[in-house]
Amino acid sequence: MSTKTQAKPLFAATLTPHRSLTPVGKRVVIGLAVALVLAPSAIFYLLGAWPAVAFMAADVLALFAALTLSMRAGRVQEVLTLWPAALELRKIDARGVEDLLKFTPAAVRFVIDRDFNERVTALWLKSDGKKVPLGSFLSPDEKLSLSKAFGTALRKARH
Repeated sequence: MSTKTQAKPLFAATLTPHRSLTPVGKRVVIGLAVALVLAPSAIFYLLGAWPAVAFMAADVLALFAALTLSMRAGRVQEVLTLWPAALELRKIDARGVEDLLKFTPAAVRFVIDRDFNERVTALWLKSDGKKVPLGSFLSPDEKLSLSKAFGTALRKARH
């Protein structure tokens, strides 16, 4: 359950991983794979090398499974909401299971990990000995943008 309040939050963001392949695109890719496997499969079958057909079918099934798992992983979400007196992080995994984490803005630390080129590599919320990753699936540029916007809002919430 989210905090019920009439006030507008200081910061609100829904973080989702980027997925360039749509369900229609997945069907197109699988269709092309099947089309490309049909002609060689027919030739191998007619030549008596029918086990090769099974291996080609297994390749198409493996491709289908990999794309399905990748698209399922794309359903992950993190909803970050900051009010003057509360910070909520709602994590939704690929199966739809939600985990709600609540923090006090004055007590939480926003940690930004950087590499040797000063690019943002990881974002964390630390409070009460817990270290919770934030937007681990985001690109470095998206992490940088989030860190600037969220960091500014968190400073406002503390004052």
